[in-house]
Amino acid sequence: MGILSQLIFIPLVGMIVVMFLPKQNKWAVRWTTTFFAAIPCVQSLWLLVDYYYNHAGSHLMAYVEGPFDWVPALSVQYYLGADGISVPLLALTGLLSLISVVASFNIENRVKEYFAFFLLLEAGMMGVFVALDFFLFYVFWEIMLVPMYFLIGIWGGPRKEYAAIKFFLYTLFGSIFMLVSILILYFNSEPHTLNILTHIQQGSMLPYTLQMICFIFFFIAFAIKVPVWPFHTWLPDAHVEAPTAVSVILAAVLLKMGTYAMLRISWPMFPSALHDSAFYIALLGLIGIIYGALVSMAQKDLKKLVAYSSVSHMGFCMVALAAYNSEQAIAGCMYQMISHGLLTGALFLLVGVIYDRAHTREIAAFGGLGTKIPVYTAIMVFFAMGSLGLPGMSGFISEFMIFVGSFGVLEQKWIVGGAVLGVLLGAAYLLRMVQRVFLGPFDESRWGFLTEINLREILTVAPLMALTLWIGVYPKPFGLLMTQTLQNLISLMSR
Repeated sequence: MGILSQLIFIPLVGMIVVMFLPKQNKWAVRWTTTFFAAIPCVQSLWLLVDYYYNHAGSHLMAYVEGPFDWVPALSVQYYLGADGISVPLLALTGLLSLISVVASFNIENRVKEYFAFFLLLEAGMMGVFVALDFFLFYVFWEIMLVPMYFLIGIWGGPRKEYAAIKFFLYTLFGSIFMLVSILILYFNSEPHTLNILTHIQQGSMLPYTLQMICFIFFFIAFAIKVPVWPFHTWLPDAHVEAPTAVSVILAAVLLKMGTYAMLRISWPMFPSALHDSAFYIALLGLIGIIYGALVSMAQKDLKKLVAYSSVSHMGFCMVALAAYNSEQAIAGCMYQMISHGLLTGALFLLVGVIYDRAHTREIAAFGGLGTKIPVYTAIMVFFAMGSLGLPGMSGFISEFMIFVGSFGVLEQKWIVGGAVLGVLLGAAYLLRMVQRVFLGPFDESRWGFLTEINLREILTVAPLMALTLWIGVYPKPFGLLMTQTLQNLISLMSR
């Protein structure tokens, strides 16, 4: 079995093992899950290093498994592959999954089911990033729905059922559009095939109307996952009600699937439709940036603030994706995907730390926490600075590349100007949060019992802190990793 298949099946095997453990032995369940999450984490990081040293000079799929006939009557094949855009996202998934498992050690209710669903979720996420057959891609895309629905619906907050059903219905609604597009492509190919790479080569030869229909349908499916305004309304509810670790995965990995799928599938597959839609995509991105930032500014709940900031930050990705023929912009989009995963994942972890102690996330309830829990404060301020785009951190690199790349290509320069305004608004709501929560007088009578962040909690955010700094200070290796793949994608999108 190749390494890509192992990334999918090891978490599945782990899920089965966990299900056979006695439910009373919670520590065995937790550590067994950690073991089965650690293996794909190590493998995906090794994949990143191996790709950098041995395959970064080529745009071809470096690791390919298949195609093997799976359902011959429908031309369904087991076909996996990874290149310069999927390898970094596999590493992000492996790392964040392991961190989220460790961060979930305080779960006490139905522990066995919780961790089993988590491993199933990881298998689905890994599958999406390596599938090269539409059937496989759709299966993995849908597999993630089930564990995410239960993780929010069972272990979530007071409105967990509402949030879980809303998330499920939204994503399923988008999936229906994706399925229709896949069927259109299948019946218009001769011989009928579900091979994504073949459709990328043949997609530009489809009649324009058909290209546009498929492009729009795929866009709706992927935009819901990003989420692009106005398809974002499921996100705040899901984030607020989900347990901490699920919020981390949701922000750090699941949102990236939408932008990844656009880059992998619909952008290079339908270049004519992309050319004619670029302005509207950029406009939606700009609205998302400004809207997300303004709504974040009005939030009273820490978790909601971070959730809406995701709508704003992913809007930068959409502006970059609209500038499809700029290597800088597309590379900036990839940087933003990784950076947002690190920063927002860490912010959700830290919000979970304070909620576990105080049992509230209301910003106005706090004040002066910096004097009581200085280590926690320093870490929180670090990630807030990274999220607002302070130079020397990953957020600055990604946003700067997006602005430079988009400005040189987009005809509507005012869209890029408006996007820059989003950085200012981001600084406003994040600094306001830091001022209200950590500065000012401290209420000893109410919060005197608060304890400092512990070692386990520090260990969950330490790798994210190191990567945030590394990408911010020395981004060159990540750029080299993706260059050839991005150049190939841009040539396909510019046909």
